[in-house]
Amino acid sequence: MTADGALNERAQHFLKILIERYIREGTPVGSRTLARDAGLDLSPATIRNVMSDLEECGLVTSPHTSAGRVPTIQGYRMFVDSLLSLQPLDEEALRRFRRELKIDSADPHLLESASRILSRFTHMAGVVMVPRRETVQFRQIEFLPLSESRILVILISSSGEVTNRIIVTSKHYSPSHLEQAANYLNRAYSGHSMQDVRKMLLNELRETRADMDKLMAEAILLAEQAFGEEDEKGDYVLSGQTNLMDFTELAEMPRLRGLFDAFTEKSGILHLLDECLNADGVQIFIGEESGYKPFDDCSVIAAPYSTDDNVVGVLGVIGPTRMAYDRVIPIVDVTAKLLGAALKR
Repeated sequence: MTADGALNERAQHFLKILIERYIREGTPVGSRTLARDAGLDLSPATIRNVMSDLEECGLVTSPHTSAGRVPTIQGYRMFVDSLLSLQPLDEEALRRFRRELKIDSADPHLLESASRILSRFTHMAGVVMVPRRETVQFRQIEFLPLSESRILVILISSSGEVTNRIIVTSKHYSPSHLEQAANYLNRAYSGHSMQDVRKMLLNELRETRADMDKLMAEAILLAEQAFGEEDEKGDYVLSGQTNLMDFTELAEMPRLRGLFDAFTEKSGILHLLDECLNADGVQIFIGEESGYKPFDDCSVIAAPYSTDDNVVGVLGVIGPTRMAYDRVIPIVDVTAKLLGAALKR
């Protein structure tokens, strides 16, 4: 180390080599292995001294069962922030991503496709936040009669998300009336955000103009019920969570149970993703940095995705802290960009 406690170039080099080896193999790294991987002509004593310095700085630690070292959360953080060399995706990989996302066609399941891409290409869990209501644009509505008073409402957003709900009405609507009402609403409100549509509907209802067309009034009443019940809590699409069972450090039953409970409960993960909504580019939470107890042994790599320069959601990968950051970070970054581009179509 230098006099002010900062790591010198040699110590940084050994930290980088140690973490890269540990990420590949998952076993504590000894001095002899480090000497061979580093390619430096140094004595074992010198290497041990450097390892002691790294341990003193809190960047590596020695498990009780081994003389080798493993990185700490602080060690991973220094590695990611200062020592990491990213592996950009090649053209063939980009073409595969575009095909998977069906970026040249209107895919109604874009969010699911993006989640599957993240999972498949990282062999970890891929998560895509469903765009918040205030950012989602209304594309289409359909009404299907179920009985004299019950109607199935099908809401389709600009992201391709389909929401079904049943509303109960005080009068009977024929299929032709429902079709005309849907056509009117699609013409009047398509392209506006879901939140704005609800405000516009409330304004229309308050005005209750005498000259309001009967069809228009009935359509607005139906839509007010449909949009008024919209869920505000948020959601996400998750793929590949069972991949986490393949990692030894996450495979213990209590740890897995905590992770799967977190995936089911959702609010903690959504809160973490919310923190990235206003972030610039890829965000990385290593271990307890997430502030979310179930993820203390995990890393989350997340990035916001945008349409027309407006951030509408966040996607990311959840996996062990011992992940190939150099490969996963570009995958998350590119998927966010491609999803944003696909949503514009």
